[in-house]
Amino acid sequence: MPSPGALAPPRLPVEDMYLELLADTLESLDLPARGQFLQRFLRAIAHVELQEAECVRVWDETIARRRALTDPAGRQIALKAALLDVLATSGVLRVPIMMEYEDLKKIELNAVTDPLTGLYNRRLFGESFEKELNRARRYTQPLSLVILDLHRFKEVNDKHGHPRGDEVLRATAATLKKALRTSDSAFRIGGDEFALLLPQTDSQQALALSRRVEAVFAEMLQPLQLEVAVSMDHGIAIFPQDAEQSDQLIRIADERLYRQKHENHRKTVNGASRVGTAPPAEALSAAPAEAPGPLPPPISIETKRAPEKLENNRETHAAPAPAELIPAPPRMFAAQRKAERVSMAGTNAYAVLGEQGAKRARVLDLGFGGVAIEFDSQEDLPENLFAVLHVPILPPVRVNLKRVWKQQTAQGGTRVGCSFVS
Repeated sequence: MPSPGALAPPRLPVEDMYLELLADTLESLDLPARGQFLQRFLRAIAHVELQEAECVRVWDETIARRRALTDPAGRQIALKAALLDVLATSGVLRVPIMMEYEDLKKIELNAVTDPLTGLYNRRLFGESFEKELNRARRYTQPLSLVILDLHRFKEVNDKHGHPRGDEVLRATAATLKKALRTSDSAFRIGGDEFALLLPQTDSQQALALSRRVEAVFAEMLQPLQLEVAVSMDHGIAIFPQDAEQSDQLIRIADERLYRQKHENHRKTVNGASRVGTAPPAEALSAAPAEAPGPLPPPISIETKRAPEKLENNRETHAAPAPAELIPAPPRMFAAQRKAERVSMAGTNAYAVLGEQGAKRARVLDLGFGGVAIEFDSQEDLPENLFAVLHVPILPPVRVNLKRVWKQQTAQGGTRVGCSFVS
């Protein structure tokens, strides 16, 4: 019992108290049990792989080292300091480093993260791709790979400088984080090249999501006020539809990406508008006025055919099926679409119409410019209406629609084509 007035010994930290208790417990164990425990213990705290006999030797040296380093006053050093000294001097730990757990997790995260965009890097892409492929094989589900590339990105660096180019890359990352689902993963795999892994996603859903990413990207770039019209190209490969191995899927997606880039470059060189951009206003105003003529039959948003081709599925000179056409300029249906429509056939896509959601219709197809819907009965819709679209991948989308055309189907239903109104 300490004498009155003597200073109480300092309280040991929790980890030192644990090691002291461990040292006392190991003394009561036989040699094989001590070796097995120490092998697991050293693997857990120091990440070293040693034989059981070598682990016992390291521990015995640790006890002897602490005894040797005890000062004349009888004050002992901590067991963890003696253990670290033995491991370092024995060559097991070549560069001993001690750090907090949170710092270690930050280092691990930085190892798989692109520092500029915050997206996962190419190293993690390879590991994640193989894991997702194995999961898709196990559960017999599709997996989509999308490779994205920025069109005319080099011109941004040349004209505005690399800092502005970095802003474009960060805008791309923000686009992917905003547009993707929680189950999807985005990676920066090159300078201006990105990859998406979309589990349980078929080709139509992957195309719809890619179009959505391109649309969101265009919105993200507006605040930058670039003089260069940067856009996004994509290539898609589907497991198991296109291939079953990761290297094959990457090659197919790359080929489709560069095919699209080549086509867009050809259009730019020939002076045509890039898909996804409208022709300049001055070009439209400079065009000669056309003499008014009969309005062409409405073009189906779903099939891109006139009504008589829709019903007969072949060329015919028969009179078109009865249809109500909203008056419009003669060139209305001849204008080039901003993007190909994505068919919603085979999905449960639907639209709820009206502020009170009084009507519901199937969504036939969808694009940047508008949507085609179908009712089972004859419906008379107003020229302008509000709708909420429910389609795969996307969250419910609230839109204002303008009726463009309407036609009756052979089954007594109604098909309506609508354009989006800002």
